[in-house]
Amino acid sequence: MKTSINHLILILLSLFIISCGNNNSTKSHNFSLETNANKSTLTLGETLEISLKNPKNLNIKSVSYQIDNQTIENPYSSQDLKLGSHILSATINYDDASESISTKIIILNNANPKIYTYKIINEYPHDITSYTQGLEFHNGELYESTGQYGESKLRKVDYKTGKVLKNIDLSKDYFGEGLTILNDKIYQLTWQENTGFVYNLETFEKIGSFKYGKSKEGWGLCNDGKTIYKSDGTENIWILNPETEAEESHIQAYHNRGKVVGLNELEWIDGKIYANRWQLNGVAIINPKNGAVEGVIDFSPLRKLVTQHKGLDVLNGIAYNPETKTIFVTGKRWDKLFEVEIQEK
Repeated sequence: MKTSINHLILILLSLFIISCGNNNSTKSHNFSLETNANKSTLTLGETLEISLKNPKNLNIKSVSYQIDNQTIENPYSSQDLKLGSHILSATINYDDASESISTKIIILNNANPKIYTYKIINEYPHDITSYTQGLEFHNGELYESTGQYGESKLRKVDYKTGKVLKNIDLSKDYFGEGLTILNDKIYQLTWQENTGFVYNLETFEKIGSFKYGKSKEGWGLCNDGKTIYKSDGTENIWILNPETEAEESHIQAYHNRGKVVGLNELEWIDGKIYANRWQLNGVAIINPKNGAVEGVIDFSPLRKLVTQHKGLDVLNGIAYNPETKTIFVTGKRWDKLFEVEIQEK
């Protein structure tokens, strides 16, 4: 489990890196909008300074500035902004006319993510045929959603023995994805079918379904006891109303160098969102208030501890058991479920 910091950052934080350069600006026929952001990029807490260029010396009566349609003062502290991409706009009233111009700014986190490792506490059997997509504990029992067309399932499992306590198969037309449990309901996503299902917790009877909003795919789900969080394979985590299943807003996962994409299975642990990184065998720890990636966990050595076979795939599946206060992880077609304690490296 000895891995260099540089290797961890390379594996777990593979990202879109924002380069720095000249000030970003957008131009209209009459005006140009410039900021102190290098290549559109500011660090969280840095003050945004905006200047409006008026080369024709038009008679400007008033100017107002907005970020994501919310009026701001100039200069403006970015401290309370969520991380990621935002639209900065200016509305200019001049002579008898009005004009709006806009540009993009990106807010990065102001600290490096912490690097974590783990200690294995226990190993338990796991169905080697399960293409694990979602994993969550409820009242001491493990609930799992699996994927692949013709193989997708929703099940309840005795995690200590691996015994399946309840199981339903999805139609072969659906590729199962993440799940979460809230208010005695199970919410389960499908991948590209733009459909989520709602089940009765006790009976597994399907009691509803919902469509996605701006997110194009379904990947992972978790909840904080009131709100549902949904990933779609990008850097976006969508915030859903559990009563209407509507996507009401979203955060973007960013750290101090750029965005973190491939967010997959999600788990809510002690006020943070833990997100599997697709194909990277690692987990990002995300602040749900602003999207800051505050830590990463390298689980890649676990794959060598399971039975090696042709269908073996990546780490996916993370669940917190409040009864043991430990984290459980597995992977797609892994024959083991690992109980672990997280430790800062």
